[in-house]
Amino acid sequence: MPKAPANGIEIEYETFGPETGEPLLLIMGLGQQLTRWPVSLIDRLVGEGFRVIRFDNRDIGLSTGFDQVVTPDLPTVFGALAGGQDPGAPYLLADMADDAAGLLGALGIARAHVAGVSMGGMIGQMLAARHPGKVLSLVSVMSTTGNPAVPPASPEAQAVLFARPAATDLDSLTEHALKAQVAIQSPAWPVNPQTERPLLRAAIQRAYHPAGVLRQMIAVIASGDRREALKTITAPTVVLHGADDPLVRVEGGKDTAATIPGAELRIIDGMGHDLPAAVHDAFIDAVNTAAARARQLV
Repeated sequence: MPKAPANGIEIEYETFGPETGEPLLLIMGLGQQLTRWPVSLIDRLVGEGFRVIRFDNRDIGLSTGFDQVVTPDLPTVFGALAGGQDPGAPYLLADMADDAAGLLGALGIARAHVAGVSMGGMIGQMLAARHPGKVLSLVSVMSTTGNPAVPPASPEAQAVLFARPAATDLDSLTEHALKAQVAIQSPAWPVNPQTERPLLRAAIQRAYHPAGVLRQMIAVIASGDRREALKTITAPTVVLHGADDPLVRVEGGKDTAATIPGAELRIIDGMGHDLPAAVHDAFIDAVNTAAARARQLV
């Protein structure tokens, strides 16, 4: 896969579909690599007429890492924020949004439709707020605004988020990742360990970078309440969220839709904090709906 210079770093990316298709930038969530976007879903999006771009966010996968940067631990970050001080985050969600904008520029794409999940939804939101001329439409999935009034993750989901594997051999890391997926899965469409395990194993073999995941987590926490930025978004927006999401509660999706002007909220019963094949139709429909609204503005 190629790399592109973007915002002073290098971003690993992959494109699908003809260059004549409407650009659609897919942004993955915390600690997840571009390979987490299923090719089966991407192929369907290409069939809808999109030129799909997926990429590794900074500090994960094969994009530039930040191991050389001093990274505070989480208690230090929380303590600094509680005291109204700068937590010393290596970077923020705004920087990651600028990475995405830089990638589009490097690919010669003036404007694109954008869809992001979880932290990727936050990055997409900030991309639309900071670079409105680059975003045709936005789909924000299982994401939130940083509003401190939104209920936190369930205790079980929080435990998974902060847990560390007991060992670092490939089998142990794979089982740890599978346990995490099961903890946040969609109750209506449970994870199948037989099909999920090899996908998680392949991702670990491609790149394993827990320090980068920590820095991404700090970026989310340190970015704080982003509602004032989100209020400036002009791109047609659809917000998709699972009613049974234990990690980013459905109230986060509701708050996102209430904050972004004109955003449409769609809640899926039985969906947790993942994107099982059963909800791909809903995801594609959300992308098509936002894109259609954008075309009407041209």
